Amino acid sequence: MAANPTAPRAGLLLAAAAQVLEAAGLCVAAAFGAVSTADGKSSQAASGVALTVFAVVVAAGVALIAVALAKARPWSRTPTVMTQLFVIIAGIVLLDGHRPEWGAPALLLAAACLGGLATPASLRALNRPTPSRQ
Repeated sequence: MAANPTAPRAGLLLAAAAQVLEAAGLCVAAAFGAVSTADGKSSQAASGVALTVFAVVVAAGVALIAVALAKARPWSRTPTVMTQLFVIIAGIVLLDGHRPEWGAPALLLAAACLGGLATPASLRALNRPTPSRQ
């Protein structure tokens, strides 16, 4: 029986997909921030614009990490884990702030991403080759 060639990458693709969904969520939050700033609901227009731009830049960074993760780049493991730690913290804060419609999906995406990253095949794919000693 032939092995499925995509099976070793399934965990990485799950983690990358979760990262992409998190980036999309950040873009949605940035859009809400932009609308709120444009409506004058921000305490200072400059801070509202800055937060909106920051959210878009972070979303782009998360998306780039997701691409590197899908390509099994070894360097992508650490930024992915760090991103998920921030997502977990944000998800807990959102749940504590009575925003389960944002907090629950954030926590589920973080769990899916870390789960996909922790599969044995993903760990093998992201390991750096050890230099041979001669």
